[in-house]
Amino acid sequence: MFGSRETATTVDASPAQLADRTPVPPPRPGAADRSGPPAARRDAHRDAYFDNAKYLAIVLVAVGHAWEPLRPDSRTVTALYTFVYAFHMPAFIVVSGYFSRTFDASPARIRRLVTGVAVPYVVFEVAYTLFTRWSDHAPDREISLLDPLYLTWFLAALFIWRLTTPIWRLVRWPLPVALAVAMLASLASSIGSDLDLQRVLQFLPYFVLGLCLRPEHFSLLRRRSVRLCAVPAFAAALAVAYWSVPFLGYRWFFHKESAEQLGAPAWYGPVMTLATFGCSLVLVACFLAWVPGRRTWFTGLGAGTLYGYLLHGFLAQGAKPAHWYDPAWMHGPLGAVTVTLVAAVAVTLLCTPPVRRVFRFVTEPRMEWAFRAREGRAVQDGRRNAAGVLPGSP
Repeated sequence: MFGSRETATTVDASPAQLADRTPVPPPRPGAADRSGPPAARRDAHRDAYFDNAKYLAIVLVAVGHAWEPLRPDSRTVTALYTFVYAFHMPAFIVVSGYFSRTFDASPARIRRLVTGVAVPYVVFEVAYTLFTRWSDHAPDREISLLDPLYLTWFLAALFIWRLTTPIWRLVRWPLPVALAVAMLASLASSIGSDLDLQRVLQFLPYFVLGLCLRPEHFSLLRRRSVRLCAVPAFAAALAVAYWSVPFLGYRWFFHKESAEQLGAPAWYGPVMTLATFGCSLVLVACFLAWVPGRRTWFTGLGAGTLYGYLLHGFLAQGAKPAHWYDPAWMHGPLGAVTVTLVAAVAVTLLCTPPVRRVFRFVTEPRMEWAFRAREGRAVQDGRRNAAGVLPGSP
């Protein structure tokens, strides 16, 4: 997606990071060892299931971007690309909404929204614009905070979705209303690129669905029967994705254009909105069903997926001027396997603690100086009270 402005397309923590904070119920007495260092105690309170889901989802995001330059040469790669795009961002957004349920627009949470979402959005929007001036040979490209570039659309969307959370908690039928909004947006070609509103509105139902979910819903997904059903569902989705390649069906899963902008009659918009929502919902359920609930070697990386999400775009964008895809073998099966492995390893490294320490000042800035003293203390208290919640995940 890095040859254009298409999507990349990751609580009580900042909604801006679908990968860094997983608030969980307080541990039972004696369930965790409180004698260790604070970081160790914090990790002990995290929910391994959601950290695993975040890590696996961010790997799929990075791999999807790595496949982008190979799509024109391979129907198989395009089918896999379509399959992954059908659920990786919806999965991020559903989990983001799930951990946004307690957002109440209190001063402390508004300030966390600013420091955890708005500030990283501004920083990375500027950084990506400057970087693409070099990578795309576009020295005149303007910095525009209203036109999200590459991955930053997700931060803009999360900021808006989080602010609307109190409204969805009051509405009697939040999900049908959100679906109606998305369907109407697919009809409106007049919606401009400001803050990528087309994506904000068309992806809205996934966020609202997350707000409606409860822990018991995730428990149902992890039943053995659901896991077994997920296998044929995934297989069928892959088959349909392969069949749809000649029709460029993957563009509907970007949710960034109206039906008419996609070259279809206007009435296709609402129909495809419902169809893609149903398809993505099934695949998200299948994905979450197969996420391991125990601690694994990658569980700890789930706390750093915001970093992997925001930083891997520089590698993807830099691949073109670096001529990584120029060799002919890169456009064959060996090349597809190679870029898949390289992308998975690269984003994994970007989620590690050393990288998080280096870039924390821009992705999780404290900024006590920007707020009144009492409100600054409220933010600090909120951090301490969110047991195991690391700054930065929706």
